[in-house]
Amino acid sequence: MLTTLVSHPVGYGWGWGPGPWFLLVPLFWFGLIALFFAIGSRRRRRYWGGWDGPRDGGSARGVLAERYARGEIDETEYRARLEVLLASDAPRG
Repeated sequence: MLTTLVSHPVGYGWGWGPGPWFLLVPLFWFGLIALFFAIGSRRRRRYWGGWDGPRDGGSARGVLAERYARGEIDETEYRARLEVLLASDAPRG
């Protein structure tokens, strides 16, 4: 009776156990969740269009540079206003 139990190939040590296949179920779910996150982040980037906000925080110098680039003000007015802004930003002391 004891020799029959010992020689019976049902235990995990004799090749009848789950083997490495039991890792496939968690790997499948991990891959599926990672796929959802990847698709979601891609759609979110596409929806927002990569907008980062104002490039220089909407500062006065940035607004002045944008107005000059659009042609709303000429170079002399741009330089005059820039001098005023730089003078007001200079440390007092």
